[in-house]
Amino acid sequence: RRARQAVLANTESWSSREGDFSKARKRLERKPLSVERTKGSEILFGIAPCSLALSQSRRGLFRLFLKQSSGSRRLVMSEFVLQATARGVPVHHVRRRELDALCRGRVHQGVCLEATPLRFKSLEEAEKPDLRDEETPNRQLIWLVLEQIQDPMNLGALLRSAYFLGVDRVVTSQRNSCPLTPTVSKASAGAMEVFDVYSTDDLRSFLKAKTAEGWEVVGTVSKPEDVENVPVISCSEFQWNKPIIVVIGSEGDGLSLETQLLCHRMLAIPPGRALHPGIESLNVSVATGILLHSICSQKLRHSD
Repeated sequence: RRARQAVLANTESWSSREGDFSKARKRLERKPLSVERTKGSEILFGIAPCSLALSQSRRGLFRLFLKQSSGSRRLVMSEFVLQATARGVPVHHVRRRELDALCRGRVHQGVCLEATPLRFKSLEEAEKPDLRDEETPNRQLIWLVLEQIQDPMNLGALLRSAYFLGVDRVVTSQRNSCPLTPTVSKASAGAMEVFDVYSTDDLRSFLKAKTAEGWEVVGTVSKPEDVENVPVISCSEFQWNKPIIVVIGSEGDGLSLETQLLCHRMLAIPPGRALHPGIESLNVSVATGILLHSICSQKLRHSD
């Protein structure tokens, strides 16, 4: 009986201690991270965005936060320390929950970087001659124009595809468009850190001006029957022999009617089967990737 009582007493004591530990842990987890942010800064997160931001000279850099880690990520973290040291950026080794708090629970991969935001460039800067263009005057140019893309994940994916496939410029409309946030950089796999993005507050005038300069403006549409007064062709049939602008519309509404009427042709992606109602279109970033690949593959063939 005494032995049984001792076991019960030990069990109760252990349960009590375990309960105390659990409460203490929860108190710690609830305690917010206190980091005095530099005025006007933002928190980049993820390995690719932070590494590329450190390697470029496009942002002001304040502090690098790394997860205390061992194993497979140790080498990656060591590389970050070397990068930060070379740029004179202080490094702070912190716990995972502190990184979670810094980037508000987003997927940070053990890395956060406090830096100044990236801004859109003005179209006046985009109009400055590019030395590479002067060296190869016959090079086919392709610009991607985004009208009212609002989702940061879509914008990031669009920038990633545009950078990968060889688009020369990306221009967004200022009105109702997503800014260049850390979420956009993460979704772009860091392409936003190395690829300039331009903006205009007068998309119509910009398209008219480029048309007058001899560029072809090509719109995109998911349902050909929705377009009036502009010829619609399959992206696989499209051929080009002059500089082009590919215009992508917003996630829900597509291109505005005013913008459609400034397009010389509209491109559509033919489906591979009869589609059920309600799933008759592609995500805007996926559709753009398909269209750009179809167009840019011609550019590659012509340059050979």
